[in-house]
Amino acid sequence: MDFYSLNHKAPSASFKEAVIKGLAPDKGLYFPTSIEKLPASFFDSISKLSHNEIAFEVIKQFVTPEVPEVELKKIIEETLCFDFPVVNINDKISSLELFHGPTMAFKDVGARFMSRCLGYFNQNQQKGTTVLVATSGDTGGAVANGFLGVEGIKVVILYPSGKVSQVQEKQLTTLGQNITALEVDGVFDDCQDMVKQAFLDKSITDHIQVTSANSINVARWLPQMFYFFFAYQQLHKQYNKLVFSVPSGNFGNICAGFMAQQLGLPIHHFIAANNKNQVVTEYLKSQDYTPKPTVQTLSNAMDVGNPSNFVRIQEIFKNEFQALKSHLSSYSFTDEETLEGMETLYNSYNYTADPHGAIGFLAAEAYQQSHPETHCVFLETAHPTKFLDVVEQVIPEKIDLPPQIQKVMNQKKKSISISTYEELKQILLSNHK
Repeated sequence: MDFYSLNHKAPSASFKEAVIKGLAPDKGLYFPTSIEKLPASFFDSISKLSHNEIAFEVIKQFVTPEVPEVELKKIIEETLCFDFPVVNINDKISSLELFHGPTMAFKDVGARFMSRCLGYFNQNQQKGTTVLVATSGDTGGAVANGFLGVEGIKVVILYPSGKVSQVQEKQLTTLGQNITALEVDGVFDDCQDMVKQAFLDKSITDHIQVTSANSINVARWLPQMFYFFFAYQQLHKQYNKLVFSVPSGNFGNICAGFMAQQLGLPIHHFIAANNKNQVVTEYLKSQDYTPKPTVQTLSNAMDVGNPSNFVRIQEIFKNEFQALKSHLSSYSFTDEETLEGMETLYNSYNYTADPHGAIGFLAAEAYQQSHPETHCVFLETAHPTKFLDVVEQVIPEKIDLPPQIQKVMNQKKKSISISTYEELKQILLSNHK
């Protein structure tokens, strides 16, 4: 499978080249040249398949032959080493829990898959690779954990100072080894802009092989298709019209859901659940897409004012606004409404949600006011203890820290403070020596 740049000014690339480059030379995101629907027989037998078997069928057209089938099965087995339960909230709404992995966030799937692909490609290579990634919260910890100790790989993570939770910060700053954490004086968009600038800086790329582990990278983005299929497997016998409500920041997760739909997964509709960073919510109302400065909220992983992956969603629908709008709704919620959503889930349904999942729940409720015939699945993207300072505002009982969180909380933070691109550049070049 080849991938082309969405800016259409760069040569197409193989899966291996797209993973290693991260971003195309013309600054465009890579997108597959074709999407072949899965056969009806796959969906007829999906109830009998294991998660590993489903994942293999879903992704093989995009990664083979660069990753041989035998190796791909091994990568999938190492990636999917935890559960993806669907929890019933009421007869209209369910939660798909994506936080049962090593860093308790949905990004564990993409980070583990990508790290193993890159490790495979890096075998017997004299020149190592630097993974450069910006995080608004959970990406940093997932990438750090996924790439920890991978031979030939150095990881540099940029995160906005004071704008990630304590748990998130510990997960990305305490591992050491091949992981370097950079604490940026700014917001997530500043971190992301620095990363993009580094990819295009020949004084760096002439000396260092850099790639990204953000959802702009196809190996991080595409595996997120898996859990939409897993949810369908659990629910399709009960409900005809399945709708997914996806807490959306950089829009990689919901874009992966649209890819699953393109493969034939019968998803009725998608909901982009936004906080006050509502570029897409406003776009669907006005057809005016205007990136805006990031607004800091309680749901920090969604604090993105210029979501990178939305251009991929537009590509799926051939940039036809009405076609996109017929498949996507979007709602935006304030911090006050987020806390109310968490309180409702706890008091009415005995369910403890993190602020991102709560926004997914609120968007599902909003959509069902005019679509009561549907069953909405909101994605619970992170364990609530990753946002204890927020959760404890509305949950009266003490929540025990799970083992994955406990083991990092007493570790010493190690980070380097930076405020300019030049500081990042010097760190990358000195790391390479």
